[in-house]
Amino acid sequence: MLGILFATEEEAKPFLKRYRRGRFDGLTEGETFNDDDILVSLLGIGKIKASLRTERLLNRYRLNRILHAGTCVALTDTFKAGAIVYATQVFEGDRIELSAPSYPRMPLESPAIDLPRANLVTQDHAISGESEVTYWQRIANVIDTTGYAVAYVAGTHGVPCSIVKVVTGFTGDEETSNRSNVFTSGTAALAAFLLKEATAAAAD
Repeated sequence: MLGILFATEEEAKPFLKRYRRGRFDGLTEGETFNDDDILVSLLGIGKIKASLRTERLLNRYRLNRILHAGTCVALTDTFKAGAIVYATQVFEGDRIELSAPSYPRMPLESPAIDLPRANLVTQDHAISGESEVTYWQRIANVIDTTGYAVAYVAGTHGVPCSIVKVVTGFTGDEETSNRSNVFTSGTAALAAFLLKEATAAAAD
């Protein structure tokens, strides 16, 4: 069974409304719905929730693969707002000392479909200061709050994990007038991608 894990209801809603005519619509944070082909769960924001809830899922369900989907923010201008990317690796950003860096990271499975590649960093704290922004721009393209936690727990259980994200904005960009439109169109495009993945899972 394929597990599709989102952080928030807002990220998941376009997919939930479309999957089998809304079969999973109404899912809320902390809940999990499944049928014979896929499982969908809303983990909540932050590494702690993502870790604990992914752990519970993998202790309860036999998943063949995890696909963690949602939104991210760009660190560089490599990707435009609205772009869908997959992470080839994800860094844990909260534990890194910029003066003597080490790199807690998880390698990730590539999705079957061809998407632009990105290096992802996961942090609970907001990036602050030019030095931190510049540091991460050298090794990563996008940032979120859940990816590393999901990938780490999946790795401890031996379950392949892919991360697919839509870029909804840019670090340090205070312009919000178009953010809602980008979020809406981006999550709709992400839903279309996930529907194809769900269809492929059903065919396996």
